[in-house]
Amino acid sequence: MSSDNDTARPAPWLTVIGLGEDGVAGLSPIARQALADARRVFGGARHGELVAPLGIKVETWPSPFHEGLDALLAARGKPVAVLASGDPMWFGIGSTLARSVPHDEMLVLPAPSSLSLAAARLGWPLQDVETLSLHGRPLDLLRAVLYPGARLLCLTSGARAAEEIADLLVDEGYGASRLTVLEHLGGPAERVLSGSAEGWRGEVAALNVVAVEAVAVRDTPLRPRLPGLPDDAFRHDGKITKREVRAVTLARLAPMPGALLWDIGAGSGAVAIEWLRAAPRSRAIALEPDDTRRATARANAAALGVPHLDLRPDAAPQGLDGLPAPDAIFLGGGLTAPGTLEAALAALRSGGRLVANAVTLESEAILLAAHARHGGELVRIAVSRAGAVGGMTGWRPLMPVTQWSLIVP
Repeated sequence: MSSDNDTARPAPWLTVIGLGEDGVAGLSPIARQALADARRVFGGARHGELVAPLGIKVETWPSPFHEGLDALLAARGKPVAVLASGDPMWFGIGSTLARSVPHDEMLVLPAPSSLSLAAARLGWPLQDVETLSLHGRPLDLLRAVLYPGARLLCLTSGARAAEEIADLLVDEGYGASRLTVLEHLGGPAERVLSGSAEGWRGEVAALNVVAVEAVAVRDTPLRPRLPGLPDDAFRHDGKITKREVRAVTLARLAPMPGALLWDIGAGSGAVAIEWLRAAPRSRAIALEPDDTRRATARANAAALGVPHLDLRPDAAPQGLDGLPAPDAIFLGGGLTAPGTLEAALAALRSGGRLVANAVTLESEAILLAAHARHGGELVRIAVSRAGAVGGMTGWRPLMPVTQWSLIVP
């Protein structure tokens, strides 16, 4: 049934076509017709080679990329095609274009992704596999997804990727892991190589997917993504939110996929790092004006698999100006700086969480006043750890922490 308010939607002007290594042979009739109708076709140099039998001129993406995107958007309304590898919406250019082109103006015709093809070759159920892109991204991201028995599929950048991944696995205590390199999946040059991480040798093609079956060696430390890593997982100068307090703090901050944390007075970066590890696609901006601590936090972030931690040398409250609105804020330092707590509260939107920890009487007084003024929850966390007392064992208390938390209605 139609109504007077119904309007006919124009056909999409942009078609994003996924290509496999089989090139033209794998194109559907719809994809072939879209290429035939297109006034302009954009893609990478390799894509141009794959469709060369059709006699189609492919405009290769320039560097910087945004110049090519501007040219594509300038052709809006005319038939345009973009060539991509595999599934354009799986770590592909389709995701980038979707940020600039409304979905009803774009038709996406995916081919099987290289990760799907790799899972098929290995007999791995894809829903049980960790997948990540290391293409143009830091290799350290791999450190966050390692655990005994993990199956990982990694998109890579270049022929040295397998060797670099093997070195990282050995460094992390996973040298017994099995590596499988799958080259040119779906094409006539397809090849599969396997070996252990610690014994990895051999040259591989630049176009490859690396599969990892993670096997830990003896005494390899476990690094779960559940917050509460041991204190010795981090480099620090003694001023670190201790493991037990950190676990409680992260529970109240409630990491969510895609959510943004402000970590004010980040120190070693422990809270922001655990936030990033706990939830996929989460983001964190950490303010730490001390150069030495900021360098330590940067090293910790890389070592624990979250090199994308956004570390800034600014102090609060001035450093908060212009930051994107957070979903959660942790105040582990800077509480006594005038205006910091007020600026943090003002930045939170509906549903936002604030957690502030204090160990000094001066900071505690600020939290007591904030609780009286704004409500929320106020708790004191007292932790004691067993330690040697002469030839016996006794309790050694850590400094008690006063914690104020608030959820914006």
